[in-house]
Amino acid sequence: MTLARAIAIFDIDGVIRDVSGSYRRAIADTVAYFTQGKHRPSPADIDNLKSEGIWNNDWEATQELTYRYFETQGVSRDNLKLDYQALVDFFQSRYRGSNLDDWNGYICQEKLLISAEYLDSLTQNGIAWGFFSGAPRDEANYVLKKRLGLENPMLIAMEDAPGKPDPTGLFMTVENIENKHNLPQDLPVIYAGDTVADIYTVGKAKSLFPQRIWLSIGILPPHILAESETQVVYTEKLTEAGADLILRNLETLTPWQIQRLL
Repeated sequence: MTLARAIAIFDIDGVIRDVSGSYRRAIADTVAYFTQGKHRPSPADIDNLKSEGIWNNDWEATQELTYRYFETQGVSRDNLKLDYQALVDFFQSRYRGSNLDDWNGYICQEKLLISAEYLDSLTQNGIAWGFFSGAPRDEANYVLKKRLGLENPMLIAMEDAPGKPDPTGLFMTVENIENKHNLPQDLPVIYAGDTVADIYTVGKAKSLFPQRIWLSIGILPPHILAESETQVVYTEKLTEAGADLILRNLETLTPWQIQRLL
């Protein structure tokens, strides 16, 4: 990539694929199961938790929602015997499904939010790209390789780095992209994500390496777009977290738009 102008890195959930009926449904299912059917968190409940900026891991978010329900019932989390691994296993049985070799769960129903042609357009306009996600590697690659048809996507996943908003994974992705394309180490970096934790990640990167340009793009996930009031609240939270730009869909972040931002 001899004419590289910038590096663009993307979160996956809510940006590349719609997880409102998969990950988020699995969260609700799992909380309902571990509260014996007494509480099923709404999409707003999950959004409110995510807006705290530290619950990027959906298994941990599920556990936290379960704890908080019992606390409203006067039960201390210290007195709960909540088996985290059992919670993860139940979650995965919903998300991946019952067949470990040929997944048949909610993941199979996810809608793609971008096309491979969009990524090609970035490459053709001097924008190197990759992915930094808190999803497990095999689940991230399910959408990148099997659904989008990417052969060898540059990906830093759950197993590779601490969870967001720790920026370590973002730095690793940047370095891998630079090495792959033999790029200079001073190109502007754009990170697009749909949660407060994603925006915080860029803020931490800025504070650690202020000599480089870091831009955070907030993407409104599909489940937010159905109600205008919800959009306003969600947009405000991303803005307060420090987003430089907020968009309804990643594909509206065109090469022209990127050049304009820079």
